[in-house]
Amino acid sequence: MTAAPLRIGNASGFYGDRFDAVREMLTDGPLDVLTGDYLAELTMLILGRSRLKDPARGYAATFLQQLEEGLGLAHERGVKIVANAGGLNPAALAGAVAELARKVGVPVRVAHVEGDSLPVPDGFLTANAYLGGHGIAACLRAGADVVVTGRVTDAALVTGPAAAHFGWGPDDHDALAGAVVAGHVLECGTQATGGNYSFFRGHDIRRPGFPLAEIHADGSSVITKHDGTGGFVDVGTVTAQLLYETAGARYAGPDVTARLDTVSLTQDGPDRVRISGVRGEAPPPTLKVGLTRLGGWRNEVVFVLTGLDIEAKARLVQDQFAQALTRSRTGPPDEVRWELARTDRADADTEETAGALLRLVVRDQDPEAVGRSVSGAAIELALGSYPGFHVTAPPGKGAPYGVFEAGYVPAEDVEHIAVGPDGRRERVAPPVRTKALEEVDEPALPEPLPAGLTQLTPLGRIAGARSGDKGGDANIGIWVRTDDAWRWLAHELTVERFQELLPETAELTVVRHVLPNLRALNFVVHGLLGEGVAAQARFDPQAKAVGEWLRSRHLPIPVTLLETTDAPEAHA
Repeated sequence: MTAAPLRIGNASGFYGDRFDAVREMLTDGPLDVLTGDYLAELTMLILGRSRLKDPARGYAATFLQQLEEGLGLAHERGVKIVANAGGLNPAALAGAVAELARKVGVPVRVAHVEGDSLPVPDGFLTANAYLGGHGIAACLRAGADVVVTGRVTDAALVTGPAAAHFGWGPDDHDALAGAVVAGHVLECGTQATGGNYSFFRGHDIRRPGFPLAEIHADGSSVITKHDGTGGFVDVGTVTAQLLYETAGARYAGPDVTARLDTVSLTQDGPDRVRISGVRGEAPPPTLKVGLTRLGGWRNEVVFVLTGLDIEAKARLVQDQFAQALTRSRTGPPDEVRWELARTDRADADTEETAGALLRLVVRDQDPEAVGRSVSGAAIELALGSYPGFHVTAPPGKGAPYGVFEAGYVPAEDVEHIAVGPDGRRERVAPPVRTKALEEVDEPALPEPLPAGLTQLTPLGRIAGARSGDKGGDANIGIWVRTDDAWRWLAHELTVERFQELLPETAELTVVRHVLPNLRALNFVVHGLLGEGVAAQARFDPQAKAVGEWLRSRHLPIPVTLLETTDAPEAHA
């Protein structure tokens, strides 16, 4: 008799996601485990600053508010709750959840995972190792109904419950790898159910339902959602999320290294995608460590340039500002960056569509250098600069910005502790078998598509994309839906071609990874985001839209491929 799958749902992809998702996931259909991911790289910095103000905090307070209703609903339905909302203080959040349970009269057993917090180096605000799922598994085996953690990998929220349920051990690499892949699909919530999806047209994604995975004993899974909820699940939405914030074929984590080049996706019915064939390898001997620090101070002013002579108006205000900053008491800031966005149209029928945006961003270690000297200069230009002078918002006094950096420590140096509902502490041993991370050999490319008629048209006519950030690097995953389109894309979109299409990347190191099973290419652009999202170094600080920019660029695409762009989604 085949064991029933474990139904694991997601109710949060980031700190600030849809508040009602916990209730919706608990009431819209059956679940065994409900997870929530609250910790992005930027979030750790936010929680670090929160903890400076109140050492008893440092966790995601929204999660506690969601449980005011969610605890009772989960208890009635027999659903376990696992979330990384503990942030920098999982013990405090566990205590707060237990107190809430007493207050609302729900008899739940609360456990937590700790040990990710490491000694903070001088000059940094936080230092946390990325733990795996075995601490979560230990808490669940000890009888916990609610498990809160600090910094674990996003996929650990799925691997932990699956390992506890199916009895997987540290050497069950294939099963763990399958759960990691499912966890990666779930971790960003509605990005797996049509949110932020290139081919959204023709689908109702006004309020997509959150995803869930039916995990089987061998680690295979089906990605789906509750019946009757919005959005949709197909091979494309799952492919897009698989490519999000990844790099090469080896997707390393503390429990296992999952081989993304072994993933097989098949449509298993409406809103159901089966993930199978995933192979795993021993994890690396080191754990990733996330370090955050305050990087300095920044300020921003956006000037609106309207109508004629846009370029000349931009030059005038830049010259005026340069003179004003030179005359200021502190002198020019360490970094001064201008960006002109030509959002204007000729002969526009509304004032707004006649305007372009000139964005000034300044940074310095001294708050005064980006404060009054910058805001004052902007205000003083109001009556003596280009015609039509105005800004999108009054300039402020500047604000601190943060920096995320990654480091690595030996896994055996980190005390991974599961604290059970009764307070008993269990040390989770590091993996005995490890394997240093290496790039896979470049896979063979398919036969090129025969030469034929082409049409200059946007790449997005035939290709989807999803992009994101990892520290200062960006990744852009791009995939196609047919074998013939893959034969063309694999040969056409080289690193050189990529850099031609996205000139901002021309002077940066770009690495291409080939994933034939997904008909996908994944490009990692090193340094595109400067010091990372918290530093807000560019207009799109998390590289969320770089993939859509790439899709908008024109290429000579074979006409035969354009004739099939409306064909149903093919199976991988």
